[in-house]
Amino acid sequence: MNINSPLLRKFITLGRIDAETVKLKQREYNSTAELISKSCGIDAHELAEQCTDLFRVPYFDIKDFDVSLISDELVKEKLIREHHILPLIKKGRKLYIAASDPTDYGAFENFEFSTGLSCEVVVVDYNQLENKIEQLLDAAGSLHLTDDEFKELGDLDTDKPRDMPSSDEDKDDAPIIVYINKILMDAIKKGASDLHFEPYEHRYRVRFRIDGILHEMASPPNSLASRLSARIKVMSRLDIAEKRKPQDGRIKLKITERKSIDFRVSTLPTLWGEKIVMRILDSSSAMLGIDVLGYEPEQKKLYMDALEQPQGMILVTGPTGSGKTVSLYTGLNILNQPERNISTAEDPVEINLEGINQVQINTKADMTFANALKAFLRQDPDVVMVGEIRDLETAEISIKAAQTGHLVLSTLHTNSAPETLTRLLNMGVPAYNVASSISLIIAQRLARRLCPKCKTPEKLPDEELIRQGFDPATLSKLTLFSPKGCDSCTDGYKGRVGIYEVMQITPEIAQIIMRGGNSLEIAEVSLKSGFNNLRLSGLKKAADGVTSLAEINRVTSF
Repeated sequence: MNINSPLLRKFITLGRIDAETVKLKQREYNSTAELISKSCGIDAHELAEQCTDLFRVPYFDIKDFDVSLISDELVKEKLIREHHILPLIKKGRKLYIAASDPTDYGAFENFEFSTGLSCEVVVVDYNQLENKIEQLLDAAGSLHLTDDEFKELGDLDTDKPRDMPSSDEDKDDAPIIVYINKILMDAIKKGASDLHFEPYEHRYRVRFRIDGILHEMASPPNSLASRLSARIKVMSRLDIAEKRKPQDGRIKLKITERKSIDFRVSTLPTLWGEKIVMRILDSSSAMLGIDVLGYEPEQKKLYMDALEQPQGMILVTGPTGSGKTVSLYTGLNILNQPERNISTAEDPVEINLEGINQVQINTKADMTFANALKAFLRQDPDVVMVGEIRDLETAEISIKAAQTGHLVLSTLHTNSAPETLTRLLNMGVPAYNVASSISLIIAQRLARRLCPKCKTPEKLPDEELIRQGFDPATLSKLTLFSPKGCDSCTDGYKGRVGIYEVMQITPEIAQIIMRGGNSLEIAEVSLKSGFNNLRLSGLKKAADGVTSLAEINRVTSF
């Protein structure tokens, strides 16, 4: 996004958008046009027409434009992705370019320099532009190889380890390398969180986890199983000769000059070969800001108030893949100021944040969570983050830190906020320490967002809505939506949103803890205190049209 764009300055001058909004929201959107559109409350088509009037640039409707007509020599993927522009057609020495921001002159100059052509700009609807860019680059980077290419792959000998080639060498290197690189890039483009490479007796499949759901994306020949795993292990700096034990590694993939993405790699010996799972670790997810995570206003305030306290403990709970890491790192990013000393103990360190002292847990070297915490307390810390409280020793040291003037953030694997308290008591932590040290508990899940372009209204009987948990008094104004599916989404969903139960430890809840009360009693008092549980928070998201009732039923207890 070009924040120095004359288009953006024009809208600021006209008073349609303020500079502070630009600073706050520039990370939320892909392009300048999208930022202006969402901030000003105008649709993409209307914005394009306003650009035409303001800058005397012709408008072009690319909805029905066939991207297969674009010459391969014009497909400069790096420039297209970085600047959100699309080369359309070449006429002599002139190249027509589609852009949603007709004033991004630096982007046009880069394209002129790269192609040696003179660029003529037409303004387009940014939604249509993003769709066409994805169509073009998906076609250029398809995972489906031809039979001849597969035959070529089958003849390769990748048993000998070798260094990962640079991007310049990839073009001339083995197709197996190109194929793996295409899979990784395709996973990033599709917004996948995990990649699964799975060998079976008669087939091999590659699956992506997109918005929490696994989708089969490719099925290369089964004969390539050992070669695919060998290539990934070489990239991860793992021992390719060791096929009987699980291994863990890491890959750093450079996307642009300024952006790189890490992959956490795990191998597992199975009956028919090694299954490999790769987790995509995108550090930009920690920079999203708390406003885009899905907290309700009152929940956000509770979290921000707890982060402002000089001491106490904030616990984030939920199953694997529920977004705990992003919630913790968002909090750490808010706290990350020059006047604070922040240390974290993690297993593994998933996201690197400058200004924070991050420690990788290594049990073989006796660097456990408990030992790391003991060391932290001798390092003059202000804020401490413990990746997970797994045992009584770690819990006791964390609570001691919270009671002696430090702010402690950590996670537990429990199903709800009230169960977190009883879990600590069951570990053996004294009730007094639990009641006096913990200030806030956040239980969370991730639900898929409905695609705003294709979601359709859904009508359910009032009896069913009441049974699902909706307030009978709100049914007359309630409109639910269901997924449909279009070219812009996956099965009617696009992206995910957090569903939260944010519970502050009030004096009433502290009294229940002190007298040994159970999680049901705590949950009842929590609701009376105005802290919505996960189910109610989910129903609020469905009522707001953010997600569907079916999705809420999938991720929360009913």
